[in-house]
Amino acid sequence: MISSDIIRGYNDILILYLLFDNDGYGYEMSKRIDKMSGGLYSIKETTLYSAISRLEKNGYIDSYVGEVSLGRQRTYFRITRLGKDYYIEKCREWRDTKLLIDKFIKN
Repeated sequence: MISSDIIRGYNDILILYLLFDNDGYGYEMSKRIDKMSGGLYSIKETTLYSAISRLEKNGYIDSYVGEVSLGRQRTYFRITRLGKDYYIEKCREWRDTKLLIDKFIKN
């Protein structure tokens, strides 16, 4: 398992990646993160919704209510143009961070 302390600063990348091409909702996103990580990282619900709230407040994503079935509603999230730019910036930052840390890893 990957420590949530290590990945905390990069939860935005995970969420924005999932929303880059398709809208999504919280539970579905948490399951996709778990599956895509091969079980190495499971995002806690409070961490996910805290990140979603911050991303929405900053204008990187927005939300809308969609009907699921039998009158039930679900909140969906979609990435904004500003969010796509932020995602690209965070990916660049990650590559630079990885280059730096790799210099201090003994193989």
